[in-house]
Amino acid sequence: MQIAVAKRLEQTEEYYFSKKLREIESLRKAGKDIINLAIGSPDLPPHPTVVEELVKHSAFHNTHGYQSYKGSPILREAIAQWYQRFYDVKLDSATEVLPLMGSKEGIMHICMTYLQAGDKVLIPNPGYPSYASAVRLSEATAVPYTLSESNNWLPDLQALEKDGLQGVKMMWINYPHMPTGAKATRAFFKDIIAFGKKHNILICHDNPYSFILNDEPMSIMHIDGAKDIAIELNSLSKSVNMAGWRVGMLIAEGQRIDEILRFKSNMDSGMFFPVQAAAVKALSLDQSWYDELNATYRKRREKVFAIMDLLECSYQKDQVGLFVWAKVPDKHKDSYQLTDNILYGANVFITPGGIFGKAGSQYIRISLCATAETFDLAIERIQSLLKNS
Repeated sequence: MQIAVAKRLEQTEEYYFSKKLREIESLRKAGKDIINLAIGSPDLPPHPTVVEELVKHSAFHNTHGYQSYKGSPILREAIAQWYQRFYDVKLDSATEVLPLMGSKEGIMHICMTYLQAGDKVLIPNPGYPSYASAVRLSEATAVPYTLSESNNWLPDLQALEKDGLQGVKMMWINYPHMPTGAKATRAFFKDIIAFGKKHNILICHDNPYSFILNDEPMSIMHIDGAKDIAIELNSLSKSVNMAGWRVGMLIAEGQRIDEILRFKSNMDSGMFFPVQAAAVKALSLDQSWYDELNATYRKRREKVFAIMDLLECSYQKDQVGLFVWAKVPDKHKDSYQLTDNILYGANVFITPGGIFGKAGSQYIRISLCATAETFDLAIERIQSLLKNS
């Protein structure tokens, strides 16, 4: 018997990587050795002391029950101290910090808390696909705003005002930007806070990449008055290699924390305490951890630049974050054509920029989450493909 899915899912497709990874699994079963350079899942482990903390607390008999919906006080305090130390942002850990099971769930929590049918939401194009998906699931309307290389991948706020903002309730931004690796400036953060206040638009900043190959981590909450109109999401997935642990955080004024908690508390029952304890340890790591991590990523990025050069792509060397973003040459119809050629011809999977929106259709993205040896093998395969094509 066929049971119809809810209308909210009719315009929501399965996540691109979910579908593509199934295809890659089929190719592997058919004997293809596929190198995956597409997904930003850190292959390096967390600091050993973080793992030790998880193991230690997992052995205690009293750490296996349900946890607070707001997270442990020690984790909230560790997050507040981390924000003070690295972002120069002072937070009240009791009221302005909400731990999350990964920042991705925070996107959904925010949308489901504040949006409904009839509301409009500005989302970046190109941008993280989950923004559009969460907006659609909340039954609001996603309104893409185009980012361009000529404007350093920053939104043109004046153009948005000219286009009209009637009905716009929320705007998603993400810097350092994924997928382009562009950085925001303090001047931009100041401008967008003023923009949000002027038009009564909730500014939602997704900030998981600020420590990767970036000498100046920034939080939008450093701007005076940001808490009046902004929410920030952050994560330990990339900064301390805990992607599978699912530890994120939401930073906001106390009333907004309470409002979002009304939704979140109906969706989960709190994070496993040993994971929280390990996250506290991870948040205490000093600058040397980030320096060592970034030294590895810098070496890998040079390998990715070499791949981009082979493919005759153009790119900015000062981009930051966990990926390299590059424009494909005009001889290719679009990014899908090039990435499929590489996948089926060289057994190397890289990301077509078109999955991030129409403005990314002529770009590709390669992750830094592979060993130098893996990148060398990918280079050999692509060289062989190009030589024989």
